[in-house]
Amino acid sequence: MQKPLELNYHDLPRSEWSEQLIRERVDRLERYHDDIVSCTVIVSKPHKHQHSGNPYRVSIEVHLPRNRRLVVNEEPAVVEQESNLRTVIEAAFSVMERRLQSAGEPRRRDALRPADEEPRGLIVRLFPDEGYGFLRTPYGEEHYFHRNSVLHDNFGRLAVGTEVRFEPEMGDAGPQASSVQIVNKPGARETEDTQAREDVPAEWRNTAN
Repeated sequence: MQKPLELNYHDLPRSEWSEQLIRERVDRLERYHDDIVSCTVIVSKPHKHQHSGNPYRVSIEVHLPRNRRLVVNEEPAVVEQESNLRTVIEAAFSVMERRLQSAGEPRRRDALRPADEEPRGLIVRLFPDEGYGFLRTPYGEEHYFHRNSVLHDNFGRLAVGTEVRFEPEMGDAGPQASSVQIVNKPGARETEDTQAREDVPAEWRNTAN
């Protein structure tokens, strides 16, 4: 991690055991992503729960390169009468580990792509009524994209099999695509071009059929 851990306690005293546990779990995060820039952890006991079991809240914010940010806010259900701070800490870090693992997989798959290669993909799933869809790169990586991410207001022109260029980025829920631009619409010519490309996996080629 490039910067020291920032650990804060709000409305409850700092304890040696909880600080040690948090530092151990922060060290573990680097197993799931080796480019963590910084990590901020806040442990609090909101006033609104003073008479209903005093549940704790643990917030974790991790910053990654290219201004990517992952946030987890974990607290026990309000119905719980007795709160266990250790349980809440463990649960929050377990969620962050899963998100970091998801964030790291696309980065590792991207290592297969030459540095100077323009990111491209095929539309593999489209939900016109909801205004979003998913594209897949030749390296097997899927990216979510929203209607507003499609350039020139061309969302309505997309179809399964459309080839696009895009800018990859990481959202809170996983890989996303911005600046999506149509390269080729599905059709005989595009399908033949795609079939002829040796760098395109079979499942990617089949999508264009």
